[in-house]
Amino acid sequence: MNLASQGGDPNNDLIFVNFNQDCSSLAVGSKHGYKLFSLNSADKLENIYENDTEDICTVERLFSSSLVAIVGLSSPRKLKVCHFKKGTEICNYSYSNTILAVRLNRLRLVVCLEESLYIHNIRDMKVLHTIRDTPPNPSGLCTLSNSNDNCFLAYPGSSQIGEVQIFDAVNLRAVTMIPAHDNPLAAMAFNSTGTRIATASEKGTVIRVFSIPDGQKMFEFRRGVKRCVTIYSLAFSPDSLFLCCSSNTETVHIFKLETVKDPKVFEEPQGWMGYFGQALKTSANYLPSQVTEMFNQGRDFAIARLPFSGLRNVCTLTNIQKLPRLLVASQNGYLYMYNLDPMEGGECTLLKQHRLDGQLDALTAEVSPPAFTEPAAAAAAAPFGKTSEEGAGKGRTTEEVRKQSGNYSYASALKQAEQRAGAFFDDEPEIEVCQDDPSEVTPPQLEALRLDDENEFPPMTHKTD
Repeated sequence: MNLASQGGDPNNDLIFVNFNQDCSSLAVGSKHGYKLFSLNSADKLENIYENDTEDICTVERLFSSSLVAIVGLSSPRKLKVCHFKKGTEICNYSYSNTILAVRLNRLRLVVCLEESLYIHNIRDMKVLHTIRDTPPNPSGLCTLSNSNDNCFLAYPGSSQIGEVQIFDAVNLRAVTMIPAHDNPLAAMAFNSTGTRIATASEKGTVIRVFSIPDGQKMFEFRRGVKRCVTIYSLAFSPDSLFLCCSSNTETVHIFKLETVKDPKVFEEPQGWMGYFGQALKTSANYLPSQVTEMFNQGRDFAIARLPFSGLRNVCTLTNIQKLPRLLVASQNGYLYMYNLDPMEGGECTLLKQHRLDGQLDALTAEVSPPAFTEPAAAAAAAPFGKTSEEGAGKGRTTEEVRKQSGNYSYASALKQAEQRAGAFFDDEPEIEVCQDDPSEVTPPQLEALRLDDENEFPPMTHKTD
C-alpha cells in the first residue's frame, strides 16, 4: 500500500508498506530504498534485507522467496524484477503509464495501470494477456488470489458503482461480474484459497463477502452507522474464519465468518421478551428493504484501537509464535501487533510496536503484556491456519508511539517524476533482460527463468538456450 498520500509527514521517508502473500514478511519502501523484515517473532522485527540505492514506491515479495518486484519513485513506469539475495536484477519492463500496483503469486505477476492490466507468466515474465480500456482506476485497486488452483484476478468493473470483475488469470478469461455495492469500490481482498472475496465501497459502512467463482453473497457486516469512512485495507485470516478491516478511524474491526444456525432449532424464549422478539421479526417484513438488511447485517467480533486516526495503514491477520495476531502497519512509521482471542473476541490488546526504519526512539517503553497466559493461549487462542516462518529472534523493548501528520503527496511526486522523464512509451511494455556478464547478449524471446522449489520458492536463475 502506498502510504505517502496527502496528509503525510514531509519528514517521514516511508512511502510504501505491505505484507507478503502468507504474511511471513513485511516489505517497506522509502525515499532511500527498501527493506524486508521477517515476521516470525512478536518481540523483534528481523531485518532480512536492505537496499539503499534508490527511492522505492512499490516493493512486492513473492512469499518467502528471493524474488521481489520493485518500482522506483523516479522511474514510475519501469518495473524491475530482482533476486535480492544474489543482488541481481533479472529483468525490467517499461510501460505506457505510471505503475499503480503490482500483484504476484506463484503463477502470475500482474501490473496495474490506470486503465489497463498486464498479466505476466512469472516463470519467464512474458506478457500473456492485456486487459485494456478498464474503467478509470487511479488508485490501482486490484487483488490477485494466492492459490494456484483458483488463480483469480479482481478489479473494479465500473468507476461509478461497486462492480467487481473476476478474471481467471490462468485460462485468461472473464469469469463473472459481482454487483457488490452501490458506491465505487475502495478495497478488496481474496482469502488464501481464492474461494472468497471481501469488498468495501467508498462509503465504508458495509463489508460484504462473496463466494468465488459464482459471486454469491455469503456474509454482510456493518462497520458502522454514524459516519462514512475511508476503508484502507481488508484481509482474511489464514483459515478464512476471520476478516479484518482498517480505515481512517482509530478502530480496526474484526468480523467472524460463521454461518448463523437456523433459529428454528432454538427454543423460543418464554414471557414478554419472547413476544417482543417475535414482534420485531414480524414487523421487519413490512419495513423497507434497506432497513431489513440492516437488521440482518452482522457486527464486529473484535476490535483493536489504534493510537492515531486519519493516517493510511494496512492490516492483516496471521499467526506469530503459534498465536493469532492482528498486525497494522501505519503511515507514521510503526508496526503494531495485537493479540486476538478467537473464542471470545472483544477488544484486542496491544502487544508490541516496532519502528519500520529500524531505529530506536530516544524514549522507549514497554507495551501492555500479552492478553493471554501460555496455558490460556493453548485453549482460548488457537492459531489460525499455518504460515511459513523464518528464523527466530531475541526480544527487545518496543518504542513509544509517534503521532505524526503532514502533507507529503505521493501523486504529486509521481507527476513530477513523469515530467522529468518526458519519455513516450508504446502501449506494449518494453523488456530488458539483465545478464550477469555484459558480453553475453541473448535475444529476449529466448530468455527464460528457471524455478527451483527445493529450498525456497523460487531461486531465480537464467536459462539460456
